[in-house]
Amino acid sequence: MAKLSVTARNKKRQALEKKYRAKRAELKDLARQSYIQGDIPWDIHRQLQEMPRNSNFTRVKRRCQCCGRPRSIYRKFGLCRLCLRKYAMMGYVPGLVKASW
Repeated sequence: MAKLSVTARNKKRQALEKKYRAKRAELKDLARQSYIQGDIPWDIHRQLQEMPRNSNFTRVKRRCQCCGRPRSIYRKFGLCRLCLRKYAMMGYVPGLVKASW
């Protein structure tokens, strides 16, 4: 089980990322267009740097929805391998069966 402070920090980052997603994408698109035209967009880079660090999507960590574990998360289920196995054995994950051959 992950510490509550760590999961709360990650949720805060998710909220910031969601809040600034459109503005960040717009600024990056403007910078890309000005590079194509041959200009160096210093003012756009400055605006991007002034945004909160935690508003960048790379700062958000994928965590297990059940226990908060940060590693080996299955994107399809949003669970770590341990919780996925536990819930699959109990039959809580529809369509998932243990392999046997």
